Amino acid sequence: MVTPEPREVLSDGSDLRQQPDLRPRPRGSSYGLMRRRAQACRFPRVAALQHDPVGGLGQCGNQVGCCFWDLALREHAAVNQKGIYDEAISSFFRNVDTRVVGDGGSISKGKICSLKARAILIDMEEGVVNEILQGPLRDVFDSKQLITDISGSGNNWAVGHKVFGSLYQEQILEKLRKSAEHCDCLQCFFIIHSMGGGTGSGLGTFLLKVLEDEFPEVYRFVASIYPSSEDDVITSPYNSMLAMKELNEHADCVLPIDNQSLFDIISKIDLMVNSGKLGTTVKPRSLVTSSAGALKKQHKKPFDVMNNIVANLLLNLTSSARFEGSLNMDLNEISMNLVPFPQLHYLVSSLTPLYTLADVNIPPRRLDQMFSDAFSKDHQLIRADPKHSLYLACALMVRGNVQISDLRRNIERLKPSLRFVSWNQEGWKTSLCSVPPVGHSHSLLALANNTCVKPVFLELRERFMRLYKKKAHLHHYVQVEGMEESCFTEAVSSVSALIQEYNQLDATGSMPVQDLPRLSVAV
Repeated sequence: MVTPEPREVLSDGSDLRQQPDLRPRPRGSSYGLMRRRAQACRFPRVAALQHDPVGGLGQCGNQVGCCFWDLALREHAAVNQKGIYDEAISSFFRNVDTRVVGDGGSISKGKICSLKARAILIDMEEGVVNEILQGPLRDVFDSKQLITDISGSGNNWAVGHKVFGSLYQEQILEKLRKSAEHCDCLQCFFIIHSMGGGTGSGLGTFLLKVLEDEFPEVYRFVASIYPSSEDDVITSPYNSMLAMKELNEHADCVLPIDNQSLFDIISKIDLMVNSGKLGTTVKPRSLVTSSAGALKKQHKKPFDVMNNIVANLLLNLTSSARFEGSLNMDLNEISMNLVPFPQLHYLVSSLTPLYTLADVNIPPRRLDQMFSDAFSKDHQLIRADPKHSLYLACALMVRGNVQISDLRRNIERLKPSLRFVSWNQEGWKTSLCSVPPVGHSHSLLALANNTCVKPVFLELRERFMRLYKKKAHLHHYVQVEGMEESCFTEAVSSVSALIQEYNQLDATGSMPVQDLPRLSVAV
């Protein structure tokens, strides 16, 4: 687990971790598209007032969450030098007067008193949550935001979903409602979980159904960490496949992230940092893998830095809604513009730059190169090559000192090399946020609805079938109350149907784009 660096102190001596409150905005399900479109209207250059609670599920979800909250505090500390509770920091934090007993101590304006994260931490083992509560972030959470058990889910989706889901449903609902009550404008729920374990995959997808039932008009964004083929959880193909069915049915947007891709990115950064080549000194605090900002020659805990990459993804995803910019993009606009069909809601993400060179004799990384890297397979957070697959839509979320003209010029430069579906040749959504990430002058997050995600599902299905054909480990699942073997066949059918939809798109994408005749009205 990542150990965050010591507390950030603002210029007036106050502790940044003693500030919070947020505000979200309503959202809609499939039948609320017109309402969402109306809500998408914004005045230019003003960060929207919205609140986005975050749920960490299981060991992986809470470790990533720990990195996320640490980086979020660090980012707002760099911008908010006066320690004033503003709209930007309210997106993820409540401002609480700890002298007031109960829930009446929220402060909407003025000085930061004590920040409390808009979060719910759920794990059926106490280890990771206890580490967080004993670490530097302990004051950001309180016991009202936690749900833990001691037995764990035993790497079994059925235990997490069927057993702990039923056991803790009322507690989860209570904490979700309480979190929503603290939000003036509830726009989105974030869920961070892994697909391979028991709690993250099982209870995490159970939470999705609870959110859909209780808050049908609020977006559900999910960051799902997919296991690599060398995963040490033998039953991870079962867990992942069962979780996929729930993601297909209950999520609005899913950001699939591959452990192997994260490790490959770390290896590239390590190679750059340790290359010893002239002019390759990396600027401190600019590594996308770094939370403390210190450069290490070797990562002793690779999962720590992998978690930081995911945390940076979530920060950049929400930057336009938290800070000012010439083009703002809310989370509801991501779903509206990038998800043309309900089931095809898996968005491939890439981050660039991964670091910044510090040598003053070396010119800064060309802006054009940053855009080119975003479409390179080396920067994708899953093992995929989007340039050789079909785009349904693409979003570019730029931060820092970048002009609209730079954005448009690079889109026009890259368009000839990218294949878009014939009915959405101009399927671009863009945002410009004036506040860059800590340590960078500018950055880019690309989100692509692209058929290149299909091989991830194909590999998962293949690994699942190798076990399922032999009925290996199946008895551990079907002995759980409420779990039947039909759950497995339904999961395979759901994922196979998803793969078939991508196959059909790839088939039509190979056809030449034709200019359809305009509609003529007979007189």
